[in-house]
Amino acid sequence: MRICEFFCIFALEMRKIAFILTLCAFVLCAHAETLLLHTGARVQGQIIFQNEEVIIIRNADGARFQYPRADVKAVLTDEEVAAEKADLPAVTEEEITTSKKASILLELAGGGAYLSGPEYGGAASVDLLVGSHHIKDRHLFIGGGLGYHGIFMGEKKVYNFLPIQAAVRMPLTEDKHAPVFGAALGYGVALSKDYVGGLYAGLDFGYRCQINPKSAVGLVFFTHYQQAKILAEESIEGVSFEGKVGRNLFSFGAKFTLYF
Repeated sequence: MRICEFFCIFALEMRKIAFILTLCAFVLCAHAETLLLHTGARVQGQIIFQNEEVIIIRNADGARFQYPRADVKAVLTDEEVAAEKADLPAVTEEEITTSKKASILLELAGGGAYLSGPEYGGAASVDLLVGSHHIKDRHLFIGGGLGYHGIFMGEKKVYNFLPIQAAVRMPLTEDKHAPVFGAALGYGVALSKDYVGGLYAGLDFGYRCQINPKSAVGLVFFTHYQQAKILAEESIEGVSFEGKVGRNLFSFGAKFTLYF
């Protein structure tokens, strides 16, 4: 009888031990870890196998990923990740605002040109603008700056202008890949005594890819308008004389844009 009681008590204790071991195994399996790769990337999940050569980890969706041990810089527990975050200094609203204050927009363009008269030729330009790239949680660029616009006609005729302009560049959505619209208005200063500058205006429409909160690249189609008075020879009642005649210059083509 005592032997039977002994085996009953022994079996009951073994069940308790098995239950505790199962519970511990469940807790350990549910414990998430983070692989810190040498590239700086982090992969969070549950390590299901590892040896001296590879580590296999399963993410929350059940997908499995295998990494060579040589690519893994460290294996961090949840506690270590939380400790890292706790050690980071708090970011104030003032610092966030300051980091978004200024941005530079560089634009490189090329295409064709038309001079009322009419004459046809080519055009190239570069613009450097400074402004804000993030306004009220939108990647909206508003700023101003300078540029160089060259219009090249036949017979070695070259018209160079320095546009002083205000500009806006607005993506139509806040997606990473978005259509973008732009406009500019200013005054084009002539870079030669043979002609005089005037009103400058520009329109853009195309595509932009947001790289990070402050940087982006884009490819857009543009059209520029430049007023000018160009030195020309005129004949009135058989008498020839030179004078500056008002002309309209249009350029159009493609433009590469870089925000940084």
